[in-house]
Amino acid sequence: MNGFTALRCERHGSTALLTLDTPANRNALAPAMREELARAIAQVRGDPEVRALVLAGANGQFCSGGDLRGIADAKLDNAGWRERMQATQRWFSELILLDKPVIAAVDGAAYGAGFSLALAADFVLASPRARFCMSFLKLGLVPDCGAFYTLPRVVGAQRARELMLSAREVGAAEALELGIAMELHEPAQLLPRALALAESFAGASPLAVSLVKRATGDAGALAALLDTEANVQALAFGSAEHREAANHFLDKKPLPFQWPAHKEQAR
Repeated sequence: MNGFTALRCERHGSTALLTLDTPANRNALAPAMREELARAIAQVRGDPEVRALVLAGANGQFCSGGDLRGIADAKLDNAGWRERMQATQRWFSELILLDKPVIAAVDGAAYGAGFSLALAADFVLASPRARFCMSFLKLGLVPDCGAFYTLPRVVGAQRARELMLSAREVGAAEALELGIAMELHEPAQLLPRALALAESFAGASPLAVSLVKRATGDAGALAALLDTEANVQALAFGSAEHREAANHFLDKKPLPFQWPAHKEQAR
């Protein structure tokens, strides 16, 4: 794979490894990253020699989420935000429904859409310093990139609502307990374990793997939720609450919404 700058694309046997690598914004899903992920996922999807995909982040970070400064600078109406959301949803949907095993190796922050990116994988491996957060509500937004579909399927509806509405951070140990992470590994062992797991599918029947993924997924439900997601996120992007929260974030001021502290912490 050539012509990539934000994304490192490598082959390890029958495994494709995509490493997000833009240290200046902690591997955020800025326009270049989104475009390169879309191209890379399409190439993986169309290559019969690739049997599994590993997603990782460089520099001790997985993905910090959306490019908030770019979002704040965009001057779009409701229809424009919806079209922007749908463009991202197309490759996210392809990733979620990919007929090959997808493994996320999460080291460091997986925030906002970065958390959604990890949830798009079939297996999430994490290091002890991994941190997951559905941070959208802090910015007056709703979860996107398929999280309405993926998160409740992993942790159940009640816990998904709590994580979405609190926008609180989940550490590695809790992520393992909730089933967000399947395994924990020290940072030096995380990527080797992810690649070894991916390579174990080299001898598996591609048809059988595809059928298992199809039977355990629900393309119709995903499509319906993505349509809802595009509509409601477009409304949220245009809200005064989002603009206020975004300005606070960019100016490094406390955000208007803060999840209440536990009683033990408040004493």
